[in-house]
Amino acid sequence: MSEKHIDDISGVETTGHEWDGIRELNNPMPRWWVWTFYFTILWAIGYTIAYPAYPLISGATKGLLGWSSRGEIAAEIADAKQAQSVYVDRIANSSLAEIQADPTLMQFALSGGAAAFKVNCIQCHGSGAEGGQGYPNLNDDDWMWGGSVDDIYTTVKHGIRFADDPDTRASEMPAFGDILKSDEIREVAAYVVSLTGTPSNPALVEPGKQLFADNCASCHGEDAKGNREFGAPNLADAIWLKAHGEEGIGAQIRSPKHGVMPAWGERLGDTTVKQLAIFVHSLGGGE
Repeated sequence: MSEKHIDDISGVETTGHEWDGIRELNNPMPRWWVWTFYFTILWAIGYTIAYPAYPLISGATKGLLGWSSRGEIAAEIADAKQAQSVYVDRIANSSLAEIQADPTLMQFALSGGAAAFKVNCIQCHGSGAEGGQGYPNLNDDDWMWGGSVDDIYTTVKHGIRFADDPDTRASEMPAFGDILKSDEIREVAAYVVSLTGTPSNPALVEPGKQLFADNCASCHGEDAKGNREFGAPNLADAIWLKAHGEEGIGAQIRSPKHGVMPAWGERLGDTTVKQLAIFVHSLGGGE
């Protein structure tokens, strides 16, 4: 048996392998590390047997213990719903006024409404309910269909121009491009701008005022402050939903844009709609 080679510098035995005069030191892993590694292998095998692990065509192995993180979360959600059920049932059986008069129910409704708003409404109205071009700001006090909690409830429940709900809020502004001449549309736009600012050509205001009275006052009112029965916006408050400026207002008169809001009553249920109405009403602009 050949004598084992010992490295001169480290004093460690070599394996006998040599490349270009370089010898490999024989530094085996500690036995405790090896046994720990074997233990982790056994632990992994046991874990995959006890818990869900291996993917199958339509799921995964369930494990002998039958536990899963999804199942645990589902149980926690069920417990939370059970704890909330007393308040949910009370809201379901209470009017909006009764909910607002009860501090406990009111707080629960505000929290539930805020959560429902984040899931269903921020896509259009924004995370702060500030709205955007074509989407109403729910924080101000400008309401096309009314800003009382009952009005808001009706709007949320039945939507606006939502074809699948027979009780939806419905209004449609005619396309005056088929009724008025281009010069007349510019005159009406100038008059509307004059209600809150200065038009580019003040000489157009007076004829525009007469055209407004003849064609627009029936919905927007003689004072142009709108009519909630028709969902006609107030044109005298400098708050614009679809357009602003003479060009934008002229385009809206010529070929109006009509937005659609879904009816949430069937999708969310009456209890959640009540909570949403109370939350939106609480933002500061509700009447």
